[in-house]
Amino acid sequence: MYEVFRETINALERGEQCVVATVVRTKGSTPQKPGAKLLVRQDGSGVGTLGGGCVEGDIWFAASELLRDGGGAELKDYTLTEDLAARDGLVCGGTMYFLLDPIRAPGALAPHAREVVEAYEGGKPVAMATLTKAPPRSGLAVGSRLLVREDGTTDGSLGDAGLDHQATRTAQDLTAHGKNTYLTTREGAQIYVEAYTTPPTMVLLGGGHISKALSGLATTFGFRLYVVDDRPEFANPERFPMAQDTVVAPYDTGLDQVPVNANTFIVIATRGHQYDDMATEAAVRSRASYIGLIGSKRKSLLIFEELFRQGIPEERIREIRAPVGLDIGGRTPDEIALSIMAEIQMYRLGGAGKPMRMDDRLFKKAREKGLKAQERGLTVAVPL
Repeated sequence: MYEVFRETINALERGEQCVVATVVRTKGSTPQKPGAKLLVRQDGSGVGTLGGGCVEGDIWFAASELLRDGGGAELKDYTLTEDLAARDGLVCGGTMYFLLDPIRAPGALAPHAREVVEAYEGGKPVAMATLTKAPPRSGLAVGSRLLVREDGTTDGSLGDAGLDHQATRTAQDLTAHGKNTYLTTREGAQIYVEAYTTPPTMVLLGGGHISKALSGLATTFGFRLYVVDDRPEFANPERFPMAQDTVVAPYDTGLDQVPVNANTFIVIATRGHQYDDMATEAAVRSRASYIGLIGSKRKSLLIFEELFRQGIPEERIREIRAPVGLDIGGRTPDEIALSIMAEIQMYRLGGAGKPMRMDDRLFKKAREKGLKAQERGLTVAVPL
């Protein structure tokens, strides 16, 4: 979380100690997922959130105690029982694992935190690997950190060359989209790896009705938005007031005027086949990891043929989402935009795009429990 790292730097510059609490792993249903962070300052104030309620309160207290007692980094687990969840109005029950990392001197984290902040603000992506559990009798210290840059260079160490190598390889796979993962080695070491990059960027090649509808959804989900169209009436701040920039340029050169990296999502929605051809070729030659093409399967096949003719590698062509979007039966611009945004979020978050409805086994379990309670004249309490 950008705010946590930014404020950690500020606290250290003021000479204050602090604790960064991070959700590094979860099991079951929990109010927050890995990557959630809370900074607890020396005066008891904080920045960020771990999900609120009793979970956050208890971890906040533990972090304050750690600051007071002078202890080192530690991994804490917190089991959210049904009773605890109900007390805070939550419908969940699982286990959360927190790394409580006390930062007592500027040199302990500030240089790494500055590179993380720079990555959020448009610099090169970086990742941080942190040892959360040391193997027995290894002498390794929980809380040891390794910063991994996009080019493979590193700073710091987990205390073991083998662990550093494994964490570096994993970190480089995560940097493009700012994801995180949890590693457990055969020797019993546990490592939390989290990558940091710019906020996701959406580039709309074409400023028509679907792009107009998609722009609102993109900004709602935190995307930086850029619009490229060769017609000034379709690429201007009045039409797209939430865009970072609107570029009036041919589709084959317009991408040169917007920032494109691996965390960029390009949606091609021009006004005709010849422009789609031009825009798609420019997109596949860029660093964008997601490229979506609006249109029929026939049009998509014709464009694929042209890309092959231009010598674009097959694996890159296969990455194009065409026709773009999830099949929700949409017909209007708003409905089509929703299907595109749903697919983009599925891609970003690692979802499967399938319905989440309860499976038959769980449905039968609920039915049996409810009918048995009915026979005994009991009321089944369902938390809301």
